[in-house]
Amino acid sequence: LELCIPPGLHQGSLSLPPELAKPAYCTPSPVENTPQNNECRMVEVRGAKLASFTVSGRELICLPQAFELFLKHLVGGLHTVYTKLKRLEITPVVCNVEQVRVLRGLGAIQPGVNRCKLISKKDFETLYNDCTNASLVSPVSFQLVFIPTSYHSIKLLSR
Repeated sequence: LELCIPPGLHQGSLSLPPELAKPAYCTPSPVENTPQNNECRMVEVRGAKLASFTVSGRELICLPQAFELFLKHLVGGLHTVYTKLKRLEITPVVCNVEQVRVLRGLGAIQPGVNRCKLISKKDFETLYNDCTNASLVSPVSFQLVFIPTSYHSIKLLSR
């Protein structure tokens, strides 16, 4: 992550000592726009084909596409996914403009979308496991745990 200093300030002009100043973090810079980084392949993830790019030797899949296919029914929304990624200390890679254009052309992201993030398959599995484990703790799970043991309790529950 990059440390952001507000415009007009430099590190030495902050009023608080550096150890007390709370840093602000920016979104990382997009992937470098090179032909190698912009070459898209379809890869299999959990039985589905997802768009991917190889960046700095790492195969990265389209996070919004993975969300639509695998996570949408498990979590509230893409914002929840980004919150989980922060907690899991997973930093997605920001697509460059050409990668976004390619992903829109493939239908991996919606036509109006102008930014996108990529994630490694390994990090996606970590995220997926976190989402599926979190969804196991639901009111239905608690109802199944507390099964009435007497006829009187059953009768009261059925009213």
